[in-house]
Parts: sequence; structure tokens; C-alpha cells
Amino acid sequence: MPRQGLSMDASKKVDLKIIIIGALGVGKTSLLHQYVHKTFYEDYRTTLGASILTKVLMVDNTPLKLQIWDTGGQERFRSMVSTFYKGSDGCMLAFDVTDRESFESLDNWRDDFLEKVIPREQDFPMVVLGNKIDICDRQVPKEIASAWCKEKDIPYFEVSAKNNINVAEAFETLAKQALTTYKGIFESYLTDSIKLTPNDKPKKSCC
Repeated sequence: MPRQGLSMDASKKVDLKIIIIGALGVGKTSLLHQYVHKTFYEDYRTTLGASILTKVLMVDNTPLKLQIWDTGGQERFRSMVSTFYKGSDGCMLAFDVTDRESFESLDNWRDDFLEKVIPREQDFPMVVLGNKIDICDRQVPKEIASAWCKEKDIPYFEVSAKNNINVAEAFETLAKQALTTYKGIFESYLTDSIKLTPNDKPKKSCC
């Protein structure tokens, strides 16, 4: 059920939950800090479970409050991390372009996420980020990553948390997707709540 009452007021703030998932060490925490605080986060301590930051922005004249969940990528925490998926409005899949294994694990991360979120009629709002493009030792060609995303109809961004390349663009694309989906669900709910049972079909006469 929509969380905003019974009218979609464009000027009313919408709360959306965004979750960042991906393998250990791909830079999820750094991406989040770069977007929210405009700083490069160089503390390499592993995220245990999840941490949350918020960001307020305007999208299509609608004020949004993004609650962004940064999740741990260690395999032994996978079952705990998946409990944080519930209630998500958008998902950011991240990998490291210098680590082919992190790219190859995207299928598992995506499948695990889609299995656990509440099914929706629309495609779930999602973007993929290939991080660390500032490092020369690249293992995942842009063409390979782009093809994977194109096949699944997911926007792809080549980003650098360190140099702040395409980070805001990626987050804001996901926010726009999530807001569009949210509005669609809201309007569908309103329509269903006032819809009368149609009785348009002509009755067949017996003859």
C-alpha cells in the first residue's frame, strides 16, 4: 500500500529506500560517501551488515529523501545482507572493473535480490556501476559490461568514487527510476480503489 496517503502531491516529500550490493571490496562505501558527502572514503574497513546514509534531492519537481543502504559484500554475511532487501525501491549493483570476479558475481547478486524483494509488475528499478575506472589495471572491458547490462535492460555507468566521475549521475538515474515506479504503483492503487466492476460486455441472448 502506498505510504503517502490518498493523493499524489508532487510537492510532498517522498521517502525512497535505495540499496547498494556487490562483492567485497568493489567500493560501495566509497561510492556512497562520494555521493552524499562529496568526499573520497579511504577507510578500508569491511562493512559488517549495513550502514545507512540519507540524501535529499529534487527529481521532476518532487522532493525526495533517499535512504541509501550500504551493505557488506562478504559471502558469509550474504544471508544477513539479504534481510535488508525488504522494502527497497531501487537497487544499485556495483563491481570493480579491475576485478573480473566481482563482475562475474553480478548475476548471483541480482538473482538473490530479485528473489527476495516483493514481486512487482514493473521491472525493478536498478542500475549497474563499474567502479575504479581511475585505475589502469582494468580486467573488465567496457563493452563486456555494457553488453551484460543491455541484455537485462539495466542502465550502466562507468564510475570512479575516487575522482567523482559519474557517481551523482548514477544515483540520480536510479532515484528517477524509483520515483517513476513508485508513482506508477501509487496511481494503480488509486485506480483500483475507485474502480467499479465493469459491466460493458453485452449479454448473450438465447435463441
